Formats: sequence, structure tokens, C-alpha cells
Amino acid sequence: MPKSVSRLMPVVPGASRRQQYSASTKRALVEVAEGLFTEHGYANTSLDAIVAGARVTKGALYHHFSGKQALFEAVFERVETDASKTINKALRGRRDPWEKARAGLRAFLGVVQEPQYRRIVIQEGPAVLGYERFREQEERSTFATVLDIVRSVLGAGSWELDEAMLQTFARIFFGAMSSAGESVATSDDPEEAADRVEAAIGFIIAGFRSLAESGVELPDTLVTDDE
Repeated sequence: MPKSVSRLMPVVPGASRRQQYSASTKRALVEVAEGLFTEHGYANTSLDAIVAGARVTKGALYHHFSGKQALFEAVFERVETDASKTINKALRGRRDPWEKARAGLRAFLGVVQEPQYRRIVIQEGPAVLGYERFREQEERSTFATVLDIVRSVLGAGSWELDEAMLQTFARIFFGAMSSAGESVATSDDPEEAADRVEAAIGFIIAGFRSLAESGVELPDTLVTDDE
């Protein structure tokens, strides 16, 4: 058994040795591919380099993935899932909606500066997966978090919004965050770009807080019609 795979093999109760080896092989391929895609990009990474790094055969790769694009998608999902976990960890235990929003923003801006996120999600994702698939994968991992933050922020005011309107607000903010993340990830100075984004979105959050604390009512077209 290849050392790189056997080292990654966890003890899974109830799973056969073959099943554990198969899962470890897949995990090794994804981990090696993530490193190579991050360093060299999708086009400049060969399947030969990936299987050599994972110390498995090309047949083992094709047992788990139909090809390089399918493997990239698995890497993309892993990077997005890790990003979502990082953001949710930053939100954990925060009851104040305004601090929750700022904490989520700071965590997101930290994530988009990480090399693997910049290269795999921002730079390579849309081209390799196609725009529609890219957006679908992105929404699957992070939209629920954005909706949770938006629900907390809008719930701080005396506003009764139906689920459709909450979803609308969340999608607007999700689009803004995605665009902001791209601007940070592709900037020559990501740290400075992140500071600008935090200041700009922080200003918007402060505006919502001011409206909520002053008791300002939203336009009739935004609130739930209970009649």
C-alpha cells in the first residue's frame, strides 16, 4: 500500500479495509490536486503529476473521478467547504447581530486572501466549471451563512419581512460579497483591498443599525402584508 495513502487512512468503525483504503485514496488525490492547482493552476497541472504526488495509479484516479475537471470540482468543493466552516466558526456564539455581521465579513475577507481560495475559487473556478456551475457550487456552500447574517441584521429592527423578501436581501448581499471577494482576491494588494471592502460594507451595516435603532419603518413594498 502506498505510504501517502496508508498514512491518511482513518479508522472507521464498520468499514472494511478496502473501503478505508478507497476513501483514503480519494482524499489523497484531492489533497495533492489542491496543492498543485493552487501552485500551478488547472491548465498547467497534469494528471500524471497528481497521481505521482498521491502515489497511486492513474486507474485509481479514474475509479474515483471521470477526469481532471471532476477532480477539480471535488477540490473546489473542499476549498469552499473549508471556507464556510471558517466563517461559521467566526459567527459561533455571537448574539449581537451587528458584531455577527462584522465578524462574518472579517472572516470572509480573510478567506479570500488565502492562496488556495484565490487561485481555485476566484481565478480558476468560473472558467473550469462554467459560470452557472460555479455559482451553484458557491451558493451551496456560503449562501445559507449569508442568509443567517441577513436574518439577524434585519431581525434587529421592528420590521416584519416575509421569507421571500429575506431571500431577496440575502441574494443582494451574497452578490455584493462575491464581487467584493473577487476584487480582493485579484488585487495587487489584497490586504489593502480587504480594508476598503470592510470599510464600505461596514458603512452599509452601520446604516441598517441606525435605521433599526431609530425605529424607522421600511417602505410598504418591503414589509409583510398581513391583511
